[in-house]
Parts: sequence; structure tokens; C-alpha cells
Amino acid sequence: MLSRTAFHLFWIGRHLERAETAARLLDVGARITLIPSNAARIENEWESLLRASGTADAFHEKYGEITQETMESFMFFDRCNPASFASCLEKAREGGRVVRTALTSQVWDALNTAYQKLRKLEALSREARDSATLTDFAMRHTATIRGAIAATQLRNDGWRFLNLGYDLERADATARMLDVKYFVLLPRVEFIGSGLDSYQWQVLLRALSAHRAFNWAYGGEITATKVAEFLILNPESPRSLMSALIEAEGHLSGLVARYGPGVPSLAHEAAQRVLEDLQSHDIERIFEDGLHEFLSWFIGEIALIADAVQDDYLSGRT
Repeated sequence: MLSRTAFHLFWIGRHLERAETAARLLDVGARITLIPSNAARIENEWESLLRASGTADAFHEKYGEITQETMESFMFFDRCNPASFASCLEKAREGGRVVRTALTSQVWDALNTAYQKLRKLEALSREARDSATLTDFAMRHTATIRGAIAATQLRNDGWRFLNLGYDLERADATARMLDVKYFVLLPRVEFIGSGLDSYQWQVLLRALSAHRAFNWAYGGEITATKVAEFLILNPESPRSLMSALIEAEGHLSGLVARYGPGVPSLAHEAAQRVLEDLQSHDIERIFEDGLHEFLSWFIGEIALIADAVQDDYLSGRT
């Protein structure tokens, strides 16, 4: 496969997962504002989400004041925000247009339909598109595209690049959302174990569409330790760091087998190393060493794997 085609397929997966993450972050913020609180605290919580996504400076430069309306505009529709839902969906659709012949008609139709529906959504009045409407739109269309990929794409190297992009972005996104909850939203130690702490963990599970799966795996009680273990180490959790990394390592292993020893395999070696390290952890050790420090390490390792994917397969140097 041409490195140019692999590049676009990889980034279609990353941008679609990133678009979904923008909608999930917006959902987290909207749900947390439902807790009775003062305006300053609500503003601080929106600010936390902006800091977690690395877009706080860009937001304040353009919008200044944090309100529900400006946050929805910035995180969902704003093309000047490279991490917004609209920006990411537009980039995924543009990548799909470039490599149209590498996609099935079902995948292209799902991608193009999502983009056209987004343009209609943008034309609606503010009153007709609240946060719940936006989140539902994002979840429904990204799931349709993902389903078309799973049901119709040939299991070749292109399929592996698409899913590798999804997996690395998902690992990064779950780690960042966990970091928002533990390090940013609840910085005061006296709140740990409080009702607010428990509510925020529930919000995080619901934003990741993982509330029901968590209940099946751990029962009804929601604690920081259980939720963190579910989202970090449980290989049965579909959005956990462990399951995303296992799937990414599997796709890289498949690419190594397909291309043979003539193509560098630094990305696969890096993924194997991080996976072995992750499997050696338990949740008690992670909390003892510091959850924020652990998540920062993991996010850095995912970035190194993505850089190695670029060097091995996407740069055109091999």
C-alpha cells in the first residue's frame, strides 16, 4: 500500500475517534453543570475540560467568557478549534475523499452523510440544538461509520491502518478523560470519597458509554479504585487503556507479518514494550505511584508509538 494512502486511512481513524472524544468531553461538562453549584465552580469545571484538551488559550483568545453556549460552539462547531467535532469530522471526510477507492461505498456513504447532516445541524437555531442533541448526533453518526468499517472493509493492511488510528486515539482519549476527573476536576483531597466524587465518576462512565458494562463487571458500587481499574487495566472494557493497546499491538503485528523484515517495526516493538509494562501494573501500585503521573507517562508512550508508526509506514521513507 502507498504510504500516502496508509497516512490518510490512519488519520481517518484518529480524526473520527477524536471527533467522538470532543462530543464526550462536551457531555461530561454538560452533565457536571447539572450539579447544584455556584457560577464560579461551573466555570472552573468547563475550564478544566479546556485545559485537558489543550485548547484553553485558543478558547479565551476567541470567546473570552465561558458559558454553555460558547463551550458548545467551540467544542462542537468551531472550525478554528482543530479538536472540535466539526473540525475532526471534516478532516476525516476530506481524508476519505482522497482515498475514496480504498473505502467501501458503505463507509464513504456513512462518512459523507455525517458531514452533510452536520451542515444541516449547524443551520438550526441555538434553541434546537442543546448539548444532549449534539452528543446524540455525534455518537449516532460515529457509530454508523465504525459499523460500516467493521462490516464491509476487507481485512487487509488498509483496515489495519484505519483501526490502528482508532486504537491509539482511543487510548490517548481515555487517559486524558481519566486525568480530567482525578487531577483537574477534584483537586482537593477532602472531596475524595464524597458524593461529588462519586457523581463525577458516574458522569465519566456515562460519557464513555461504559456505565452498564461497569455494572456488569463490578456490581453497583462506584469507587475511584474500581472505575480506574475498569478504564485502565480491564481487557474486557472496550475503552480501557489495556484493550486499546492490545488491539493496537495486534494491528501492528499484522502489519509486520504482511510487510516482512524489509520494513522497520519500531512501532510494533514500542507497543509490545508498553503493553508488557502495562500488564505488570496493578491498580494499587498505580494509585501509590500517582494516577496523574501514570497517565502522563502513558500519554507520552502513546505519542511515541504514533511517531514510530509515522516513521515506519507513513513517511514514504521506506
